[in-house]
Amino acid sequence: MTTKGNLYTSYKEGFKKNLEGLFLYDDKDLNITYRELDSETARLANGLKGLGLSEGDRVTVQVDKCIEMVYLYLACVRSNIIFHPLNPAYKERELSYFLDDAKPSLFISNEETISRINDLGLGHSINHLFVLNEDGSGNFSDISSTEDSFITVDCSENDIAALLYSSGTTGKPKGIMLSHGNISSNVQSLVKAWGFQESDCLLHALPIYHVHGLFVALGCALMTGSKLKWLESFEVDSILKSLPECTVMMGVPTYYTRLLTRDALDPELTNQIRLFISGSAPLLEETFNEFYKRTNHQILERYGMTETNMNTSNPLKGERKPGTVGLPLQDVQVKIVDENNVILPEGEIGNIQIKGPNVFKGYWEMPDKTKEDFSEDKFFNTGDKGLIDEDGYLSIVGRSKDMIISGGLNIYPKEIESIIDKIDGVLESAVIGISDEDLGEKVVAIIVSEEGALLNKKEIIVEIKGQLAGFKAPKEVKLVEQLPRNAMGKVQKNILRDTFN
Repeated sequence: MTTKGNLYTSYKEGFKKNLEGLFLYDDKDLNITYRELDSETARLANGLKGLGLSEGDRVTVQVDKCIEMVYLYLACVRSNIIFHPLNPAYKERELSYFLDDAKPSLFISNEETISRINDLGLGHSINHLFVLNEDGSGNFSDISSTEDSFITVDCSENDIAALLYSSGTTGKPKGIMLSHGNISSNVQSLVKAWGFQESDCLLHALPIYHVHGLFVALGCALMTGSKLKWLESFEVDSILKSLPECTVMMGVPTYYTRLLTRDALDPELTNQIRLFISGSAPLLEETFNEFYKRTNHQILERYGMTETNMNTSNPLKGERKPGTVGLPLQDVQVKIVDENNVILPEGEIGNIQIKGPNVFKGYWEMPDKTKEDFSEDKFFNTGDKGLIDEDGYLSIVGRSKDMIISGGLNIYPKEIESIIDKIDGVLESAVIGISDEDLGEKVVAIIVSEEGALLNKKEIIVEIKGQLAGFKAPKEVKLVEQLPRNAMGKVQKNILRDTFN
């Protein structure tokens, strides 16, 4: 596996032979060639330099999915500036933490958020604020220079390209530092594993504030000079309309379960597709089998996480085992160990550890936590539990951490519990994920009230939605007399999940 320092250099090596070819299009009037992409990112890179930003500075962006965000990401990469994308659903409480921790030199968001930046107590610490609204209005375009050529910074593959946050089990989010080499090497592995070519057209309906949509999907196109059919969000009708135009679709399990609700999904509609890929959450064997029955396509499931990019994949050619996430990618090592870090034999369940050029460089300004999450032999402790079968296929059987994955988005219960526990009349709470046909898992809050207190379930949900992104809010609230605990007093969430599933 070879990387060439700056990630953009690796991208351009892939698309330079197709500069006049189409990079991205939609059903409106968006048609972007690779030459236009290269020019627009150069203008923005020059603009960032003109603002006084330098290598290692952070650029935080919280906007709805748009082509400008793609340009900005690549401009940052070219400039060796750290790109920090945020979910647009995050509320002020969350945003304040991220900005205070990342300390960006530049922050881009919608007009309403930017107008309230001083209310967050952060106006003094961010050098530049720009507006980019959902309809494209705002002064974001003022950043761009008229100069459409830019010499991509010759940086080290170990320099940090992106900063993505993953909430911690303690409720304190961790900044995950992904290097140019982490992303470049991983995309190269995926292009090879999934047979990407210039002739491919990828259906892109994923968000671009996390690894799946930003690095995996965009990266596979950029490194092969193939094109993207661009959808701003997942809508079943738009997907069904677009499938005949495309050759590859990437999605989360929820996408596939929703497609299965439509009679229009059949072999004729999916005839042009050569590959359906699923990730970010477990794909039910039932979904795998039903999709194959309806379309003659076996969904290819893979396994990754923010800290590692992609780790394993079922094969492009060969057996795709439902219920597994496949085999290790090129240059990626996977092992299953017990609590003493001893490798377990095949078929035994243990802790999943990962090592390879895809694994992140550490947590932002958290050296002790970084050291804690790596073994002495430099394997990353994923927090997931699994087993490897006789053929080398990995199966994920659970999470040692309490993370909930709902609709492909990671949710950490502690963050929600900390809000619930402060509500008048609440004695204690436990937040769990239970099975949901649409979302994979849905968030459920289990609450014990103080003696004599009358809690309103709807008001509790409203309170949480006022402080956290809507996708984190419980879909249901259950009131119980007490929470089950073990001999050490720890809440037994496994019992709660069994009870309410």
